[in-house]
Amino acid sequence: MLPPSTPSKTTAAASSTAFAPGWRQFPFFDVVPIKDAHDLAESPHILRAASSISTVASSAYGLIVADMHGSVHVLSKEFEPISSWVAHIGGRVTHMVERRGYLVTLGEEDGVRYPLLKIWHLEKTDKNGTPTLLRSIKVQTSNRPHPVTSIALSAGLAFLAIGLGDGAVILYRHLDQSVLSGSASLTAIPKHRTVHESPTEPVTALGFREPTDETPATYLFIATTNRVLVYQTTGRGSGGVASEVHEAGAALGCAVMDWKAHDMVIACDEAIYICGAENRGSSYAYEGPKTSVHTHLNYLVIVSPPLTANAASASATIRNFAARNLGVNGTEVTKVTVFDLENKFVAHSEPFTEGVREVFSQWGNIYVLSNEGNLSCLQEKPTSTKLEMLYRRGYYVLALDVAKTQQMGKESVADIHRQYGDYLYAKPDYDAAMQQYLQTIGYVQPSYVIRKFLDAQRIHNLVTYLQELHSLGVANSDHTTLLLNTYTKLKDAARLDSFIKTEPTGYFEHAAYLAKRWSRHEDYLRIQIEDTANFNDALAYLRNLGPEATEHSLARYGRALVAALPDQTTQLLIEICTGGTDPLNSDSDTLPTPSKPTAAGSYLSYLALRGPATASAPAPPSPVSASDPPVPSSASSRTARQSDRGGTRREPTIEGSRAPSPPSTVRAVPPPVKRPSPRLYFANFIGHRDHLVVFLEAVALRRWGQSLDGPTRDNSVSSSLGGETSTSAVWNTLLELYLTLASAAGDGARAEALRDKALQLLRAAERLPYDPTHALILCAARSFTPGLVFLWERLGMHEDVLRFWMDQDRRGSAGAGVEVMRCLAQYGDATPQLYKLALRFFTSSPELMTRHTQDLAEVLRVIEERAIMPPLVVVQVLSRNEDWLLARIRTAHEQVHTDEQLTASYLDETAKKLKQVEELSDPDHPRLFHATQCSQCAGPLDLPSIHFMCNHSYHQRCLGDHDTECPLCVRAHGVIQEIRRNNERLADQHDLFLADVKEHGFRAVAAAFGRGVLNRPRIGDVAT
Repeated sequence: MLPPSTPSKTTAAASSTAFAPGWRQFPFFDVVPIKDAHDLAESPHILRAASSISTVASSAYGLIVADMHGSVHVLSKEFEPISSWVAHIGGRVTHMVERRGYLVTLGEEDGVRYPLLKIWHLEKTDKNGTPTLLRSIKVQTSNRPHPVTSIALSAGLAFLAIGLGDGAVILYRHLDQSVLSGSASLTAIPKHRTVHESPTEPVTALGFREPTDETPATYLFIATTNRVLVYQTTGRGSGGVASEVHEAGAALGCAVMDWKAHDMVIACDEAIYICGAENRGSSYAYEGPKTSVHTHLNYLVIVSPPLTANAASASATIRNFAARNLGVNGTEVTKVTVFDLENKFVAHSEPFTEGVREVFSQWGNIYVLSNEGNLSCLQEKPTSTKLEMLYRRGYYVLALDVAKTQQMGKESVADIHRQYGDYLYAKPDYDAAMQQYLQTIGYVQPSYVIRKFLDAQRIHNLVTYLQELHSLGVANSDHTTLLLNTYTKLKDAARLDSFIKTEPTGYFEHAAYLAKRWSRHEDYLRIQIEDTANFNDALAYLRNLGPEATEHSLARYGRALVAALPDQTTQLLIEICTGGTDPLNSDSDTLPTPSKPTAAGSYLSYLALRGPATASAPAPPSPVSASDPPVPSSASSRTARQSDRGGTRREPTIEGSRAPSPPSTVRAVPPPVKRPSPRLYFANFIGHRDHLVVFLEAVALRRWGQSLDGPTRDNSVSSSLGGETSTSAVWNTLLELYLTLASAAGDGARAEALRDKALQLLRAAERLPYDPTHALILCAARSFTPGLVFLWERLGMHEDVLRFWMDQDRRGSAGAGVEVMRCLAQYGDATPQLYKLALRFFTSSPELMTRHTQDLAEVLRVIEERAIMPPLVVVQVLSRNEDWLLARIRTAHEQVHTDEQLTASYLDETAKKLKQVEELSDPDHPRLFHATQCSQCAGPLDLPSIHFMCNHSYHQRCLGDHDTECPLCVRAHGVIQEIRRNNERLADQHDLFLADVKEHGFRAVAAAFGRGVLNRPRIGDVAT
């Protein structure tokens, strides 16, 4: 026996095998003879005649045994027949394979030249217990019969491959569909296809590689006497020519699929090869002839041909057998070797003096049937026993590999690591032992490991273990305290810093203590805000930091603080950006010197954001409670030291009870403090717009003295306190907030107040430095019409104002047309081109021309008076809407026609009246009255009667006192006379007439003429 080669991914061309240290051998199996259930002195009855057994197959239903007489037996675990039947009459069964309760047999029968393929359903039996025969066909590829050498059936019954002695391989596709279709025809099997032919290379083994997530295709391995090939049966590229993956073949029975049905194992005389779907993989040096190869779980079982037993044998197993049995020298012995290829060791090796007929894996054991009919079982020892054997020999790494292969639980694997750690600790190899103990965290009590490493010499290993406890989240407070003590003892600042940054859940208090102890402001705030959500302590801690640290921390954690404590955080941000209630003192070049220093410092002096208080102004109370313990601040101390370098430090004081002495003016030593820009904190107020409004308004008022109603501070002050950029950004943001909050508020009083603020801000352009372009975009986006119009007017964009109202009028907005004419009246003198725009607007559609007839006339009048557009251009503009123009002309024509008809009717009526007057005034022309009824009572007219010239006749009794006037016509005559008298009175009121003429022109003159105002008074009327 030779050593194995190191597994490596090699190509098929790599035929040479490297030698490594010898295979490690272990007795992991016990050999137990199997006896008949009814005769304990003999082997099972059905296996006793081993020479008559043709083939054996494992299945989930029991061991399937076929004999030379064509019978098939299904055996129980006691090797008693469960069912037996004749599968091939007058012949023998050569090959069998079972999948999903279906048994495929290949055999020979008398009178049939070709091998027969039969498929049986083991779960469906007849009354005699014989399984149902589903299919039966001949395996015929040519005119000459050839023996079947191998068979392979896929796990899902989809593919069946048969190898023949002439080197041909036939493949049945979709076998499952045929078998499960329910067809009663025994020959209803899909037509086979020849996928490989090699007349000089008989096929020795076949095997399917089942699809996986990595390789979803199905492959067929084909082993011949000279080479190994792979044929792709499914997926892209299937149906092609089988490709060679190994240049050496295998003898009959010396090739098998591995236990995962992933690769094919080839047992050659010189070595064992693993062939994959693309090329040859690992190889293991194991020289010597092989009779057959089998798989059992993760093991590979190799049967060697008979060897002569003597003390000089090359095989250690044979030598040992000869040494134990002195009388067997010269006897032929067959060796069965069980390999664990994954972990590279021999699990068992057993000699058999009676030869080996069959080797099969069933019920979790390996069974060996000798040529004499004796059955032996190789039972694997319990895993605990195997591990103890490995422990005794110090093979802990191999024990871990075995545990992984056996898929042991995590707790069992951790126990192996513990024992391995104890083994290394005793050597002593503390570093390696600690690496093993780290693998036991969560399964072994930490105290078991900690007690081993409490000595000062092993404290570094202890730190490693404690850190791993914290990183995995299984440490308790005692472990944390111990870890801190080790850091302190080692004076390891780097690891201490790492612990602060990566503290595990549940130990934030310890980490916060360390961060505060070592003035790690950023880490302390991160713990309090991100981990423990202790926002009150974080905010109080921020108030005690220096300006630089506070500014940086608020820029990072301000958003979380605003979300948790919006009011308090907003106030702190205001103080940071303004320096308290009087920020301007810090920007003055000269400061008054107080006469008496006191212990009461200026408000927020610890932040160095303002100058000392004057004697006349008492200092406001400190925002930090007196009961709060002071927190050391490295940032504030650094700020103080930097200020000390500029000159003598002066403490801020306030005046006592005595009268103040005259202040003296001195030059300020420290430079003006530059406040952070408010823009740094805009992002902190996401989701808190109302607080952002408060923040911005307060900053603008306290820092620059700017407000919607207040006066404007000097520009030099604004520049020194943050620059015009920050100021403009503040007011731009405030405008956006006003409009956004107003839109969100709807139409209530609050929304109206916010819009008023926005308009007030826009109108304060001389005082508040906002960006007009930005404001214009905001107003347009929020549909803030008053703001848009104001900005357009401010920027001289009169045309945009006019276009806006035109667009509103086109949409039907009420009052928009009036605004259009107002804009023309207001801006038209300075910008005459607006009239052109208005003319094109009014004539753009018939609807607008109809709705704005008077406005169009006024625009045309102004254009004509000022000669803004040539008449031809005006006509062209008007002609754009031909339908409206034609309608107007048609209406005018109709009006003229109507007027002409009225005039003609008036002329006819006048002629009739004149003729009637002439007849009435002719004394020589008699007048005949033909009335027969009284116009008053409608009775027959009789004498005495009275006739009027208006052709009305009455009884004299019906007239009464009105015998001089016709009762029916006197009323109409009275109305006409009253109208004439009113017109004659208006003729003397010349001022009214002139005003009417100025307003309506010729229409007023024509109307006056029609009413007779311009007629000369009659002589009779004047005399009257």
